[in-house]
Amino acid sequence: MIRLRTGIITQVVYDSKDIQEILVNTEKENVRAINYPSLTGRVEVGESVVLNATATSLKLGTGGYDFVVANISRDKLDEALGPGHIMKLRYTPLQHSILSVEEDESPWRDAILHFKDLAGSYVIICPLHSMMAITAVSIKYISDLKITYIMTDGGALPISFSQLVRELKGKGIIDNTITVGQAFGGDYEAVNIYTGLITAKDVCKSDVILVSMGPGITGTGTKYGFSGVEAGYIIDAVYGFKGVPVYLPRLSFADSRDRHRGVSHHSMTVLKELCHSPCDIIFPYMDEPFLKMIDGQIEDLRSVGRYRIFTEDGGYIKEAMNYFDINISTMGRKYEDDPYFYELCAASARFVVNNIKLNHNEGEENKWTKER
Repeated sequence: MIRLRTGIITQVVYDSKDIQEILVNTEKENVRAINYPSLTGRVEVGESVVLNATATSLKLGTGGYDFVVANISRDKLDEALGPGHIMKLRYTPLQHSILSVEEDESPWRDAILHFKDLAGSYVIICPLHSMMAITAVSIKYISDLKITYIMTDGGALPISFSQLVRELKGKGIIDNTITVGQAFGGDYEAVNIYTGLITAKDVCKSDVILVSMGPGITGTGTKYGFSGVEAGYIIDAVYGFKGVPVYLPRLSFADSRDRHRGVSHHSMTVLKELCHSPCDIIFPYMDEPFLKMIDGQIEDLRSVGRYRIFTEDGGYIKEAMNYFDINISTMGRKYEDDPYFYELCAASARFVVNNIKLNHNEGEENKWTKER
């Protein structure tokens, strides 16, 4: 069920083309809320709005925000319909049309139609949104490679909800964004991960592609009941398209939950049961006591027989975040709280950058993909 409440806007805290953060006075309290102009039109101080308060009532991790469902101070919205006929949030009250890269009228349709393969392009699959950001910062700090971020629909659906993406784009760390499935609001819209990958390679001309869900992974404490299962078929998609999938295991020594300490059970399930293709996995250099804690898990992954496992230096990540003046936390933890979580992302970034440079110097695509 949906819990709704009404209120009057008292302040617009943040205002951009794609998202407004507002303060709303309800009968009982002042609340923070998010408005998406593409869905409900722009709002102003003094207007009355209907808020979806379901998540905040349940104290879920939406950042403590309600969401505007309707502006009841206006009889109608005069927002003009944009181009395109593909619907996102289909068959819901907030379904809306977007121009998808695959459509007849799309200027990028020819690229979709004439796609051959990824030709050894590196695609980094990140199970958490924060890991995508850490990896992007790491890549840009040690290279000038062109980065495209594909956001899936496993977490938040509007890409504008991500403050990290806004900051990464604003600082030139991420060059392009693509939203796939029911996610929306990227520089490019695609129906699924496959055409999203095609767009990243042949439309955006990316040097490296990052894939993750938006903020807010869903988990249930059960083996298969988490939205990060998507990584299994994404790895398979990349490999099937002759790209090089690099999967970032979720690694933590600070998580209070046993199932997420060491290599998270989410990542172990994806790699041992849900993914059916080879991929590269990179761990950071670690002190012996921490390495011993995950020795058994690494051996389990080796025993699968299809993964290449490497170690690389990720210790530069703190310097990289300082350089870009960006603060990234994960589950409320900062670098100092859980350094190897961050260093795994940076180690993976260094591995990919080094291999892209090596392949470029040799004047050929990735040898691994050529051998298939």
